[in-house]
Amino acid sequence: MSLDKKYQLLERELAADDPWRLDGNPFERERHTQMPRLSLSRGSITNALEVGCAAGAFTEKLAPHCKRLRALNVVPRAIGRACQRTKRWSHITWIVCDVQQFSTGELFDLIVVAEVLDHLADTAEIRAAICKLVRMLAPEGPLVFGSARDATCRRWGHPAGAETVISMLNETLIEVERLQCHGESVNEDCLLACFRNPIRSRVNRIADVDMEAQCASAV
Repeated sequence: MSLDKKYQLLERELAADDPWRLDGNPFERERHTQMPRLSLSRGSITNALEVGCAAGAFTEKLAPHCKRLRALNVVPRAIGRACQRTKRWSHITWIVCDVQQFSTGELFDLIVVAEVLDHLADTAEIRAAICKLVRMLAPEGPLVFGSARDATCRRWGHPAGAETVISMLNETLIEVERLQCHGESVNEDCLLACFRNPIRSRVNRIADVDMEAQCASAV
């Protein structure tokens, strides 16, 4: 499925009151219990980035613990719904953008990216997006990732799922914790993982230059 068709599907799904049963499904409630725990393992957050905010279910849980929060989604309707859900907070910046086009010189001491990278076109695009996110992650900052497993994602027509992406993230970050969430449906089976960005010495920065070159050549 092309990205344009995926975005059109997301637009149609967002017409429902609870499009992905984020509020009413025990599986999703478990995910949205574990994700804040992983995200806040180091305490309150100064500057956070949520990639793929959907309709704001997780944004609502994260916002009270951040001084600044950027929430990113490619679908304007998703941003609109998330903004309404979290309107009592004024420190959230909403961005309608794809993870591949998003760019900033800021560093974030927390990045959360769930159910996003598996929607990219191929593993080269996934790797390039990971390289970009790692460059935005502050030293010692956590990155929380979540996705359905490889077998499920490939059954849906996606290029890869959690195991593949976690392997890529482990190339540059340090995995701190991994857990699995199950639901009643065969499609309700995801992995969540928390990573830490090691302190960047001069050797790390040289390695970053090499990694950026590799990412550029992979795209």
